[in-house]
Amino acid sequence: MREVMSRPPITVRRTDPVRQAIRTLHGHDITAAPVVDDTDRLVGVVSELDLLRGEFEPDPRASVRPVGPVAEPPPRRVMEVMTREAVTVTETTDVTKAIDLMVGKRIKSLPVVQGDRIVGMVSRRDLLAMLARPDERLRQDVIAALREHYPFGPSWDVSVRDGVAQLSGSPHEHADHIADVLARTVPGIVRVRHLR
Repeated sequence: MREVMSRPPITVRRTDPVRQAIRTLHGHDITAAPVVDDTDRLVGVVSELDLLRGEFEPDPRASVRPVGPVAEPPPRRVMEVMTREAVTVTETTDVTKAIDLMVGKRIKSLPVVQGDRIVGMVSRRDLLAMLARPDERLRQDVIAALREHYPFGPSWDVSVRDGVAQLSGSPHEHADHIADVLARTVPGIVRVRHLR
């Protein structure tokens, strides 16, 4: 997760005015933000949809009937609209688990935590950006990872197509396993195959 997440996380305080939170999300082009208390502990998440709640009155031109007075004032503080039970992941959470959480919970972003501190945010957009990386760039990153972490190992020819890395060279069972693990650490590599 640490290779994919956005950091530092853009946060809002639970006591922030709703309009200030709206400006924060809009200004940073994000769809949600972790909400923190005065000690910077995570207390919830606020999304664009949460912030839109109660902000608009009905347009009198949209109805033939007169629009009555609004029953209650719009929410003033983030704590009034935020989701209190934040679904979180850690830096070591597998990307597939994060995707399952996003799909299952119908959320666009997940705070990344270390204990009770927020260290980042991962969004669907972050995951798409990882998959959008060009194959040639992925190939270069796989080669660099192999050289950096396994400088005295055997050499492999590396090709990448649609995020699938293909490693070819003389078979070395132990070395091939290490190369497989190293190639998978490159953000955007979705599978690794060994060609003989």
